[in-house]
Parts: sequence; C-alpha cells; structure tokens
Amino acid sequence: MRTGVEPARLERNAVGLVPTLFQSITHMAPAAAVAFSIIFGVSYAGGSIPLAVLLATVGCLLVAISMGQLARHLPSAGGLYTFNSRGLGSFVGFLVAWGFMMAEPIVAPLLYLIFGNELSANLNSHFGWPTWLWAPFAIAAGLIVWFLTYRGIKLSTEAGVALGAFEIVVFLALALTLIVEAGGNNTLSVFAPNTGNTKGLGSVFTGMIFAILAFIGFEASLPLAEEVKEPRRTIPRAVILSALLIGIFYLICYYAADVFFGPDKMANGFYTTSVQDPWGALAQKVWGPGLVIVILAVLNSAIANSNAGTNAATRVGYSLGRIGLLPRAFASVHPKFHTPHVAINVQAIGGIILAVGLGWVTGGPLNAFALLGTVATIIVITIYILTNISNLVFHAREHPGEFNWLLNGLVPVVGSLIFLPALVAAFGIDFLNLGISALTSPANLAPVVIGIWMVIGVGLAVYFATRQPQRLKDTGRIFLDEP
Repeated sequence: MRTGVEPARLERNAVGLVPTLFQSITHMAPAAAVAFSIIFGVSYAGGSIPLAVLLATVGCLLVAISMGQLARHLPSAGGLYTFNSRGLGSFVGFLVAWGFMMAEPIVAPLLYLIFGNELSANLNSHFGWPTWLWAPFAIAAGLIVWFLTYRGIKLSTEAGVALGAFEIVVFLALALTLIVEAGGNNTLSVFAPNTGNTKGLGSVFTGMIFAILAFIGFEASLPLAEEVKEPRRTIPRAVILSALLIGIFYLICYYAADVFFGPDKMANGFYTTSVQDPWGALAQKVWGPGLVIVILAVLNSAIANSNAGTNAATRVGYSLGRIGLLPRAFASVHPKFHTPHVAINVQAIGGIILAVGLGWVTGGPLNAFALLGTVATIIVITIYILTNISNLVFHAREHPGEFNWLLNGLVPVVGSLIFLPALVAAFGIDFLNLGISALTSPANLAPVVIGIWMVIGVGLAVYFATRQPQRLKDTGRIFLDEP
C-alpha cells in the first residue's frame, strides 16, 4: 500500500506553453543576472567574459536537451530528482532532492538581496538615502512574491510573462545602443580566452561559475509538470527554448558591455567598490535620464525571478512532502487557490530571514549574494552533470528501442565535459595547471557549507534506505499518470 499521498492535488491543465516558458525565463532573471550575476565573473575572465558566457550557454543547452528527453517520459513535480532517481537509483535521487532543496529555496533570497541593493544604492547615490535601507526593501520584495505565489499558479505565471518581457526588451535595447556606440571598437577578440585577463582559460573557467549562476532556472518549468497542458510536449519545449533564448540574450548583452567599456579594462574597472551598478553607469552614459528604465528593469527582474524560484522550490517541497521525505504538511494544497500553501509560507518566511540575516552577517547584500550564488551554482552544476548521465542510463536501460546516439549519447557526454572545468574551478582545483583563479571570500566558503549539508543528506538517505525504503523508491514515482 502506498503511503503519503495527499488527496488534494495541484491544479491540472492550468497553464500553457508561454507561461511555462516564462516560468523558466523569469527564474533566470535575465536583467538581474546581467546586472549582478555575471559581473562577478568579469573580475576573473575580464574581456573574455563573452567566451565564459558562450561555454555556459552551450553546456546549459545540452543539459536542457537531456532534461527534455527525460521529461517526455517522466513528467513530475519532482522534476530533477525524479529524473535522477529513475536514471541512477533512488539513493542518488534522494541526494539530488536534498541538494536541490538547498539550492532552489535560496534563489528567492538571492533576488531579495538584489532588489534591496539596487533600490538602496540608487536612492543613496541620487538622493543621499542611507544604504541600510536595502534590508526593508528586501523584506518588501519577499512580501510581494509571497502574495503572488500564494494566490495561484495562473496569477503567478501570468505575472511572470509580463515582468519577463519588460526586462528583456529594456536590456536588449540598451545592449544594441552600446554596440552602435562602440563603433570601430567592435571586435571578436572577446571570444578569445586571454583577452583582458592574466590566466587565459583558467580565468575563463572561474568566470564560468557566475555565467552558469545566471542560467540557474532554465529547468524551473520542470516542477510545473502536473499543472501544465500536455506536459510531455510543453515541458521539453519550455526548458530547451529558455536556455537557448536567454543564452543568446546574455551573449548580446555582455558582448555589448565588453566592446563599449573596453576588453582590457573589464577585469579591473567594470565592477569595483566605487561602481557597484556598472549597467546603471553604462545606461547613464548612453541614455542619460533613461537610466531610470534600467533600474526598473532590474527591480522587476528580481521580483520575477523570486516569483519563479518560489514556484519551483515549493512544488518540489510539495512533491517531497507527498512521499514523506519532508513533513507531510508540505503536501497540503490550498482548497481555493490550489497552491502548496504550507510550502509557500515556509519558503516566504525562511527566505526573508535568510536574505536579511546573511546580508547583515556578511557585511552587505552583495557579499551575501556572492556566497549564496556560489553555493547554488556548485550544487546545480553537479545536478546538471548527474542529469546528463541519467539521460544516457535511463534511455539505454528502460527505452533501448528509442535510444538515440546523438540525443541520449553524445549530448549528455559533451554537456557534462563542458561543466566539469567550472565545477573544478569552484573548488579551487587546478589539476591541468591552467592557472585557475581561486574564489575570494565569502564565496570560497561555499564548498564547506555544501559539504556539511550533503553529509547530513547522506545520513538521512542511509536512514530511509534501511528503515523506510519505500519512501526512497517513491522519488521515481510519476503521480501524473495516476488517477
């Protein structure tokens, strides 16, 4: 007899392709990622930052194809952990879920920090307001997202479409303006590994960590599989399209910033303690008062990303509660809004406390962002590699008649190889003597934080495997196919 199944369920057939696509797109927070995620990589990769973005784009597109291949057979609110459970076994599936439940819930706090920093920094520079106001502004962002996600998936995803479209249009317009203004300084040298940095590929691989951070979320439509129309078609399309389209968007934006600012000046001048909003500075140079639109786009992006991140995290929390690997209250569904309201409440309260508390402890919102972002990136890169392997193993073992040597063989292998250098760089390992740049404080604490979390996860996995093995097995269960 199955246990842990909650009679109430998420709303079936609630959203179509476009809202599902924007669930992934807004989770990546295109404007906020351009303005704050990738810039941490600039200090390492320098003028070669477009190459780091290109490598991240190819790697994420390949793993998106792997996810699409798995989603055709395994549509579930469990998303990535279901894929890995069916591909690599329930023990690995649980550890993926455990890692995901550290990485995904910190996405929203990351963006609360960005929202608070962007608003307080600009109010400080233009009107002299105190910079500590980032904290109440971050709380306000958390409350807005709490409302949107609690009231229903339709409201939440429809808001995501509007918010996502606005930020993309604004930053594309700014990027094209910068390219035109750069004139004769346009150059393809920014795609070479040693442009404006000291260690060539070693610098680029470290920069990739933050380029991949900007992509986290293209898989965010996966946990909506039980709420979208035709999930076996809709989910693969949304995942692949979001990775491709936003990858192109990032490339255009960082090529534009690079050639306008100057490739040789990027590493030491683009982002400094005196210029903490470089995209705002660029906008002011070419648009003047139009800077306000860019600020609004970043603020909008932070809300949209937090909204999408909360949707993804709470659906996985709901799924784990349903099979008893989290408290069963997480599987509670609101009778009116059909949302996992307990999971949403926990995410909202915990996210606000984490953002504000860590911001104060680390000395500011950007320091907290660097630490949380690196934690999320290391976990997600590892999960992406495991998902690639699951694509290969699942199709070879369970669907050998459908096995495609390109989609289920070459794609996952090449995709994993592209991610490995960034993962190695995150741990400061330079086994190929490429001169990989070490992460600076507080981002370099990320491996320690993750290590502690995963040791606890292994202990729990052993407990469930020996005492309640059915709960582990249920990580590969597809509830969508059940009445």
